[in-house]
Amino acid sequence: MVEKNRIRKRILKAAKIAIGSSMAIFIAKMLRLDHMISAGTIALLTMMTTKWETVKLSVSRLVTMLIAVTLAGILFQNINNEWQAYGLFVFIMIVISEMLGWGATISVNAVIGAHFLTSMDFGRRAVMNEVLLVVIGTALAMILNLFQDYGGSRKNLMQYMRVTEEWLQKVLKEIAEYMSSESMRGDVWVDIGRLEGQLKEYIIEACEYQDNTFSSHPGYYIDYFEMRLQQCMILHNLHYEVKKIRSMPAQAGVIADYMLYLKDYVIEKNIPEKQMDRLMEIFRDMKKEPLPQSREEFESRAILYHILMDLEDFLICKRRFVESLNEKQKKIYWNTNA
Repeated sequence: MVEKNRIRKRILKAAKIAIGSSMAIFIAKMLRLDHMISAGTIALLTMMTTKWETVKLSVSRLVTMLIAVTLAGILFQNINNEWQAYGLFVFIMIVISEMLGWGATISVNAVIGAHFLTSMDFGRRAVMNEVLLVVIGTALAMILNLFQDYGGSRKNLMQYMRVTEEWLQKVLKEIAEYMSSESMRGDVWVDIGRLEGQLKEYIIEACEYQDNTFSSHPGYYIDYFEMRLQQCMILHNLHYEVKKIRSMPAQAGVIADYMLYLKDYVIEKNIPEKQMDRLMEIFRDMKKEPLPQSREEFESRAILYHILMDLEDFLICKRRFVESLNEKQKKIYWNTNA
């Protein structure tokens, strides 16, 4: 599912880059600018980024371009050796760009420097020519990067959320069945490992969605998938604890029943207070149980207690996520004014 969506995004991105680059060259040609091909190159390099990065990169390109023009005028007119002059120009531009945190502007500024080195013309027309090349390239990149499939991206993220919940429910059910019958129907290790890998990809997709929208609250999806990844890792530890039990004590059935109950509440719009209360009851009931009569029973009961603590951490992850939501996020994503 993720790979299919990425292929579609790559095709759309390639189309935008091709259209933007060719349009930049066409506009530069209509304006009869020198080095018109460079306008297409600038558009290409700028559109390789997300929307927010495009805006920031466009501003930084314009600022560093002015520095590049000034530096080229000073160096190229005072150093007769071309390769030494250009090498010093590139060195200084890289140092300045990296200090400003604008390393992505180096390639375009190097091209601008090459133009001046070739023509050795630093008049008003030559400077305006370079300014227009950068403006045309970055402007088209900004305009075309406004065209994003926000609805499709959000729909995909919501699909990923449902898939994640189904997998977590499946893992909880498999572990509960093992604790009830001591026989594992599926390979939990494989399921957990696959889910962890998927969640990391989902987080990347959520980050791309955030970087391609001007909204102030899309971090919801990133926080959601990071929360689920934490829960997945908790289940990984829980499963490891379960596998260490040599003989399931009677109390294991109670915990298994609770996990089967809990899996139905591994959904997006759930505040886990009732699930936490029920878990606390199990804690209290276990304290009232008679003391273990053998070392093996003692070890098994100790592991069960750790499993309960893992389940508590599992719920705490969701509770923290819910508590982190502001009223605007709850209204948008949970359809509530609370």
